[in-house]
Amino acid sequence: MIVAMKWSVIKKKIIYQGFFKLSKIELQHELFSSGQSPVLTRELLDRGQAVAVLPYDPVRDEVVLVEQFRIGAGEDKSGPWLIEIIAGYQETGESAEEVVHREAHEEAGCEVSDLVEMYHYYSSPGGSDEQIQIFLGRTDSSHINGIHGLDEEGEDIKVHVISSEQAFDWLDSGRIDSAAPIIALQWFRLNRDRIRKEWL
Repeated sequence: MIVAMKWSVIKKKIIYQGFFKLSKIELQHELFSSGQSPVLTRELLDRGQAVAVLPYDPVRDEVVLVEQFRIGAGEDKSGPWLIEIIAGYQETGESAEEVVHREAHEEAGCEVSDLVEMYHYYSSPGGSDEQIQIFLGRTDSSHINGIHGLDEEGEDIKVHVISSEQAFDWLDSGRIDSAAPIIALQWFRLNRDRIRKEWL
């Protein structure tokens, strides 16, 4: 039997609001050994709900990946352009499926259908409330290419349409090195044969 542990927020204050929102929180929580923790201070990056999709063409056995600049990888020896899956944040009143369709169009000029949920997970719960919901989506990759993204958001996104085996090679070689695409491609590698059979 799982017993729910209790915790409480003593004070919460927004200390920065820009591209992200950062809050300072004072809290206490129950201890596994019984009793209460001292008052703890934590900073929380408020990111909210993110939704991502790996588009897959079962006829051509190809996936759609995107490449864009990421400031968090600014010190990486290979540079801050990362190979990722299509993703975006959920807006108020918007379903996860609506985010998938909107972002697939904006980031890759791509239409997706037959969505299959892979995972729903916290990306970095030690300091962020961001959760990511990942889907596999069916697409026709034959005419997908080019540079996409919204100018008003400063997006400059290059589309890569590659074979499933090439994607697995990029994964195994470390060319793909951020969490969401690694998780999505690992799931896809385990389930590709089943999904392809169902979709064909």
